[in-house]
Amino acid sequence: MVVSIIYSQYTSAMPRFASALVAPFLLICVSFGPEATAAPSAPTGLLVDLLRRPDLTVITDATPRFSWIVNDPSRGAVQSAYQIVVCSSANGSADLWDSGKVSSSQSIAIQYAGHALQPQHAYWWSVRMWNGQGEPSPWSQRQQFNIGDLSARRSWPGESHWVQIDWPTGGKHWVMENREPLEYHEIAPAVVRKTGEGAYFIDFGRAAFATLRLTLTSPDDDRQIEVRLGEKHIDDAVDTKPGGSIYYGAHKLTLHKGTHTYDLALPRHISKMPHSLVLPEQMPEVEPYRYAQIIGSPSDVAPDDVRQLALFYYFDDAASSFVSSDPDLNAVWELCKYTMKATPFMGIYTDGVRERMPYEADALIQTLGHYCVDREYTIARYSGQFLFYHATWPTEWVMQSVLLADADYQNTGDAASIAQNYDTLKAKTLSALERPDGLISTRTGKMTRAFLQSVHYDGKELRDVIDWPQPSEIDGYQFSQYNTVVNAYHYRALVLMARIARAAGHAADADAYSKHAEEVRAAFQKAFFDPARGIYSDGEGVAHASLHANAFALAFGLVPPEHRASVVEFLKSRDMNCGPYGAQFLLEALYDAGAADAALSLLTNKTDRGWLNMIRAGSTITTEAWDAKYKKNLTWNHAWGAAPANLIPRKVMGIEPLEPGFARMGIAPQPASLTSASLKMPTIRGTVLVDLRRDGQTIHLDLTIPANTRAEVHVPNADPATIHESGKAPETEAEIHVVSPGVYDIGSGSYHFTANANRSPAR
Repeated sequence: MVVSIIYSQYTSAMPRFASALVAPFLLICVSFGPEATAAPSAPTGLLVDLLRRPDLTVITDATPRFSWIVNDPSRGAVQSAYQIVVCSSANGSADLWDSGKVSSSQSIAIQYAGHALQPQHAYWWSVRMWNGQGEPSPWSQRQQFNIGDLSARRSWPGESHWVQIDWPTGGKHWVMENREPLEYHEIAPAVVRKTGEGAYFIDFGRAAFATLRLTLTSPDDDRQIEVRLGEKHIDDAVDTKPGGSIYYGAHKLTLHKGTHTYDLALPRHISKMPHSLVLPEQMPEVEPYRYAQIIGSPSDVAPDDVRQLALFYYFDDAASSFVSSDPDLNAVWELCKYTMKATPFMGIYTDGVRERMPYEADALIQTLGHYCVDREYTIARYSGQFLFYHATWPTEWVMQSVLLADADYQNTGDAASIAQNYDTLKAKTLSALERPDGLISTRTGKMTRAFLQSVHYDGKELRDVIDWPQPSEIDGYQFSQYNTVVNAYHYRALVLMARIARAAGHAADADAYSKHAEEVRAAFQKAFFDPARGIYSDGEGVAHASLHANAFALAFGLVPPEHRASVVEFLKSRDMNCGPYGAQFLLEALYDAGAADAALSLLTNKTDRGWLNMIRAGSTITTEAWDAKYKKNLTWNHAWGAAPANLIPRKVMGIEPLEPGFARMGIAPQPASLTSASLKMPTIRGTVLVDLRRDGQTIHLDLTIPANTRAEVHVPNADPATIHESGKAPETEAEIHVVSPGVYDIGSGSYHFTANANRSPAR
């Protein structure tokens, strides 16, 4: 079946093909081969090139990769084999590819190997699997995917164009190649209040990047009303002077005689930043607002007459949840989870309303958070690849491209991106700036034009940033020729580059990177560690020691065990003397060092340097800085402020991949003073459930692990001698292996651990 595609004027003109897509979820699955037994269930969670809804977009990959969830709740469930079929019609036979039965546990990134797929065509695929007992599952529901233009000119590897396709429910829709769709959603108001003759104040409950839809009745033509939109309010009015880059806009709307529905046409967003992005002209412009004010309406405005027309990237609200015994922590989670939904409105991670430009630091924190709240990987991959070829000015952030690439591979298990961009990632370690011992500096004349081109930065020079904004959020950091934070990033980039090289099939490079990382580690200790104080100074030859020098060293694994206590104590003494960006690494450092009490205290602190202050200020999306007094032009829609979206699942609840694609995961909760905490977290292999509670002196840890993976579980704060699983000694259970006291390797399925507490909960 042909896919109708029209390229945006921002790319190149393409011919139009007349045909409609078929909605895959209305199809009846056709069995291929003998009737399957009902022992394991059919695979679910199908992905094509990591896309959950490939029927709603187009793919520019001639050999796409298929992934699925092994849907078997039994303990120790594994896949022993699979079979994939690809068809050229919705209900036809496997005329393009039948993999046959393949003996393998692999359920992620299986590359297509059939007849050539044709551009501008729709295809359908299905998969079945065999469990560990050799029993086949039924076939999965067929999923449609669309191949777009395979020969369109790309100005950088992985570039995506806007194209128009026939929508399954009818009509045309603009989509981005290789990414999930953007859609406008009608949000009903929480409050509609009449404040005067023809005047109304409207509160939608939360801010969103949106325009406004109004249904009004006018007695005549050409009557004008005023519509005000904003993120802040004063009493029953939109705040017209909100300060900084907090959004406010006043707009005129001309009415026609009679009753009509209007979509407010906002001015097109304009930014002078070098890589600022715009919506296609065919898509209504949006701005961030929570409140609306109507002035001069000729008719009454009821709740059914007004909608916030919010632009969201495809998002599954039900994919994740978190609730704990601490209402403040719950509020922080909800703020940060919603930020992950509201801010990718451009189909790429950007810095918010002011610039609409991707930055590596913003993308890293948003990537880690998005993975934890939704089973979504395509926007993170695209954002990372965009930044590989459009680097920004901070020295450390250029190296964050390596962190982005590694996060992609660890969470997806799909090596396509790191293989495609391997040479570019090598340059992003900034090894070209090294002196003989491996430490780097941007101040020694090595930042040549050729170097800048190698990292795809088209400005004049890189500059060390430490944290942002400066100077308020850098804890008095003293810049020098060789900076501690910059070199902590360099070390981390080398460590991760070794892992990337091995996954991309460059074993010799992997060994070289590992060896070189150890050399840099030794040089780092010699240049920056102050043995008299047991902490790290800000730079070589610098006496001052900041939170940042020590937090990044600890977060990136540079602090030897014998010095961790002194570094942790120093960090505790500095409180939250960093920005929302720096807080990501401060809290990672504290949790990784076992200082969960201090970390939880910072997560829920009530000072003006914390997430609760963002909520008190009135924002429903995380802000660029803690408070306006720290950054005069701050935005109220900056996703780099949403670190708890990843810190709560990854560190409080302790869920992280131990092998790429969650082939093996760690679950090591650090509840500190929490008496209960329950998390639902998506992974590429399925949903993980962790429920932890303390009942007097008894600890309960309930777990559900998806099939086809294993988990290393740490029962927190427990007396190992008293641990039982479902009333039995863990070592007596077939799917439980003792790793060390209180630590178990378990297969998939549901488990209930209980134990006596070994100490009182931390305060």
